[in-house]
Amino acid sequence: MAYDADVIVIGAGLAGLVATAELVDAGRKVIVLDQEPEQSIGGQAHWSFGGLFFVDSPEQRRMRIKDSHALALQDWMGTAGFDREEDHWPRRWAEAYVDFAAGEKRAWLHGRGVRFFPVVGWAERGGYDANGHGNSVPRFHITWGTGPGLVAPFERRVREGVAKGLVQLRFRHRVTGLGGSAGDIDTVTGEILQPSDAERGAASTREVTGAFELKAQAVVVTSGGIGGNHDLVRAQWPSRLGTPPRKLLSGVPAHVDGLMLGIAERAGASHINRDRMWHYTEGIENWNPIWARHGIRILPGPSSLWLDARGRRLPVPLFPGFDTLGTLDHIMRTGHGYTWFVLDRKIIGREFALSGSEQNPDLTGKSLRDVFVRARADVPAPVQAFMDKGVDFVVEKDLAALVRGMNRLTGDDLIDEAELRREITARDREIVNPFTKDLQVTAIRGARKYLGDRLIRTAPPHRLLDPKSGPLIAVRLNILTRKSLGGLETDLSSRVLDASGAPLSGLYAAGEAAGFGGGGVHGYRSLEGTFLGGCLFSGRAAGRAAAGAVG
Repeated sequence: MAYDADVIVIGAGLAGLVATAELVDAGRKVIVLDQEPEQSIGGQAHWSFGGLFFVDSPEQRRMRIKDSHALALQDWMGTAGFDREEDHWPRRWAEAYVDFAAGEKRAWLHGRGVRFFPVVGWAERGGYDANGHGNSVPRFHITWGTGPGLVAPFERRVREGVAKGLVQLRFRHRVTGLGGSAGDIDTVTGEILQPSDAERGAASTREVTGAFELKAQAVVVTSGGIGGNHDLVRAQWPSRLGTPPRKLLSGVPAHVDGLMLGIAERAGASHINRDRMWHYTEGIENWNPIWARHGIRILPGPSSLWLDARGRRLPVPLFPGFDTLGTLDHIMRTGHGYTWFVLDRKIIGREFALSGSEQNPDLTGKSLRDVFVRARADVPAPVQAFMDKGVDFVVEKDLAALVRGMNRLTGDDLIDEAELRREITARDREIVNPFTKDLQVTAIRGARKYLGDRLIRTAPPHRLLDPKSGPLIAVRLNILTRKSLGGLETDLSSRVLDASGAPLSGLYAAGEAAGFGGGGVHGYRSLEGTFLGGCLFSGRAAGRAAAGAVG
């Protein structure tokens, strides 16, 4: 049989680029297919904050963080909550990934020119017992250059493969079928879409201009998840989280549609844990959107008062930055699809970071000067832009005006000024006392014991109703779709399995399409900083395994 390439990679996001780079290193010929135009190479990773999960890194040690493989594995397993028969391979992938994060991951990336911001972040702090959900210590390492800085070395290696005649990049090729003969997956069919000059992330035309059929000894699926397809998100929404909200923002472009997962299933692939998904609870509408329903996630410090739609504080330990899906579960039980942060200018200036490479031009542009300017600013410019232009922000000098603005924004008139004043006043009394029964106040003081939080992420404790810290700010928070935690079931070689658990010959999967490995390496919850790392680890495994299987 005549093959068009040794391997076909479906998807030019981070996992696809990593897999292709490994295949190039092995001297294999590769065709990379992607339905989007070339300007969207790198996929979702380009838009990311570039956070990576490392264990006992030099950055952690410099910040006086004591971490270990045993502690990280304890945190991962306590967070994942694996409890299903089909969690066999996800659990194996989790163990292997923690080994990777505590071992060669940083050196491997460093050798490819990737560098990291020196202050380690602390995302998903948990708030339960030692065996429960959350990171026991800060592990969120921001890539210097954010998402584009992480994509760049792998894109460069792929383009070097193009120059050597080893790689063909075929954009505007939408896969519609997988097939083969004698039990092997070796054929990819699909449609050729009209060329598009749409900017990165924006919707591109779906007008079909032709068809294609390609053959290879192996096929690697790296097509991503379902976050841009709200119909599919709602169809797979877990019953344990109640009814999905009427309003959803999109943290990813519309082309993250999940359709390739169904195509792989029809070819015999096992798709598991599809009801496990990761959506953020701190989404705000982008005042300058690139794609439809474009939302941005706030990465908050611990000080904002988090209220439900009726102005009631969320229960312990659902503080900002502690338990994303625990908070989502609670919100879905309130009968309303939104919540509020209430804070002041002092808190927003110190504690609000906005997820996304475009929202962090200093880090994305690798500008030390701009990082220092941002650190000295009263409010960082991207945050100030949302305060000035964002539809979810209410900024007022006093609480009465703030409440009127909150009720006017939603049209629900659910916030009672007297009740909210009573809540904030009680919280402020706890702040001025060195002792407290308010566990959020304890959490704020605990956060400031960590050097990184004290320097740039947690405001000094103070009264919210102190005019010197104003104006007061309320931010309406929406549910923001983001990641699929389930996916195509794979073994540790990234071989896709069928319903019986046997490898589907010739088919591999990596990245979000594989639940970042095994069909669900995160289980029910994630530790953050592990999505990009999952693309790296599973993409590398798929590329190396496919390279070894063909010849």
